[in-house]
Amino acid sequence: MKYWEIITDNLSKAGWGWGWVSALDIEGRTIWIVDAHGYGKCFVVRADEKLTVLVELESAIVIVPLKPNANLVSFKSTRATCN
Repeated sequence: MKYWEIITDNLSKAGWGWGWVSALDIEGRTIWIVDAHGYGKCFVVRADEKLTVLVELESAIVIVPLKPNANLVSFKSTRATCN
């Protein structure tokens, strides 16, 4: 199992929906865009490599179990978020 597969598996197990797309920028370079949504939150991250984009997403999402029925998500990133 590759490291990016472990990250996506962990996101799914934690209750996050996620998806990604690769595209070419104006200079013909491949870019990866990934989003994750759950718990009323959404993150969008862009990077030049698939592993990098997923590591960045993983670092943006911190799951902190505070108490039962509490909001389980806190932020430690300035990456783009969507409503």
